[in-house]
Amino acid sequence: MARTESSSVGLGTPAPAFALPDVISGKTITLDSFADRHGLLVMFICRHCPFVKHIQLELPRLGLNYAGQSLGIVAISSNDAVSYPDDAPESLKEMATELGFNFPFCFDETQEVARSFDAVCTPDFYLYDQNRRLVYHGQLDDSRPGSSVILSGRDLRKAIDSLLSGRPIPSEQKPSIGCSIKWKR
Repeated sequence: MARTESSSVGLGTPAPAFALPDVISGKTITLDSFADRHGLLVMFICRHCPFVKHIQLELPRLGLNYAGQSLGIVAISSNDAVSYPDDAPESLKEMATELGFNFPFCFDETQEVARSFDAVCTPDFYLYDQNRRLVYHGQLDDSRPGSSVILSGRDLRKAIDSLLSGRPIPSEQKPSIGCSIKWKR
């Protein structure tokens, strides 16, 4: 399995605007859909990647643990669905239903949104503050497929908890590692 490290995106970078269809509801989700939230977590994921499969049970836990708090969450899949049919919208909808996502899961057919975020791998996590400035771009935790490290979401949860409580976000941020986004040819 090829390992790709997330790109370096400067903290303070504004969240790019987007308008994408939610594979669950069919509604168009935009950056403004979360205007009433203190923070926004954007997760680039997909269905077929072994790194995402390894963490997939933590994703709905994040949604449940932060439900009712002032955190918006959106997942985005930007993979080429023609070459990777497991990452096509209907399959993504099945994934979201099976895992019990309580947040939108959007499909980026043109891949323009992934490019605007400088997303390069799955999973890739971006946490924005109330001004939609990047405060965390890093890994979920140290767990990887085949490792003995227990999946906890520790790094991302620490950043989210700090943001929601008004504490400084940890400055040490380890890049996410996963499969490369499958770009169209």
